[in-house]
Amino acid sequence: MYNKITPFLLLVFLLSASCTPPNYNEILLAPVKIGDQWGYIDKNGKIAINPQFEGAQWFQEGLAGIKLGGKWGYIDKTGKIVINPQFEGAWWFQEGLTPIQLGGKYGFIDKNGKIAINPQFEWAWGFQEGLAPIQLGGKCGYIDKSGKIAINPQFEEARWFKEGLAVIQLGGKWGYIDKSGKIAINPQFDDAWWFEEGLAAIELGRKWGYIDKSGKIAINPQFDGAWSFQEGLAPVKLGNQWGYIDKNGKIAINPQFDGAWSFQEGLAGIKLGGKWGYIDKSGKIVINPQFEGAGDFN
Repeated sequence: MYNKITPFLLLVFLLSASCTPPNYNEILLAPVKIGDQWGYIDKNGKIAINPQFEGAQWFQEGLAGIKLGGKWGYIDKTGKIVINPQFEGAWWFQEGLTPIQLGGKYGFIDKNGKIAINPQFEWAWGFQEGLAPIQLGGKCGYIDKSGKIAINPQFEEARWFKEGLAVIQLGGKWGYIDKSGKIAINPQFDDAWWFEEGLAAIELGRKWGYIDKSGKIAINPQFDGAWSFQEGLAPVKLGNQWGYIDKNGKIAINPQFDGAWSFQEGLAGIKLGGKWGYIDKSGKIVINPQFEGAGDFN
C-alpha cells in the first residue's frame, strides 16, 4: 500500500544571547539525516537539534515523532521527549491525534500520549477535515474522531480528505469521494494525489498532469512524476530531473534536481549529487546540499 510514508526526524533550537524567552511555536525546523542519525536544522541551515535519533518525522502541532531503541515516541521543539518511545510505528499529529502502531494494530493517541482510539485497524493514516482513512478486513474506509466508522471500508486504497475530497482506489483505478462516501470524480486514473490549492496531481498513460475539482484536466499529463502544489508551485519530473511548475503548467524552476519536495515556509528540499539541501522560490540554493535525507520546514 502507498500508505507507508517514510518518517522524518528531530531535536533542539539554539538560543541567541537574548533575555527574551523564545516562542517555540514560531521556530521553524526541518528534519535532516547526517550519517546514520537524524536531527533538525533551522531555516539558516544551522543544526538546531543534534542528530541522535534512528528515525523521526517533521514537526506538526508542536510535536515530532522520533525513534530510539527501535521504538517511536515524540519530542517537543526543545528536543525534550514528551511521549516516551513505546510504539512500533508513529506518524505526525493532525487535528490533535496521531496514528500509532501497537501489537501490530493501528490506533490513535492524543498529545498527552493517551490512547484515544484503541489499536484495532490493519492500517491508519492521520485525520484531515475530521476523518481518517483506515483499513479493516483488507478494505479501506474512514473513521471519525470518536473512532466510529464514517465511510464503510469498501475501497482498495484510501488517502486523506483535502479540500472536501479524498482519493480512493476502486477496480485498480483512482478517483475521488466526498465526505458522504459518494463518488465525486469517477475512478479513472492510474494514480492520484489529494487536492492542494484547487488542483490534484493525477497519472494517465504513464504521464502526470493535474485536474481541477470538477475532474477536468487543468494541466495536461506530460510529466514523468509530480507532487502537490504548495505555495503556488509543484515539483514535476521531466526525464530524470525534477523542477517546478506554476498553476498554468509553465516551468517556474528548470528541471535540474535529482529529487524535490513541495515548498513549505518558502523553502523546498532538493537533491543534488546524492545530497539534500534547500532552495527558495526563485530556484536559488539557500542551504547547500549536504544531508543524507531531508524533510519539510514546519
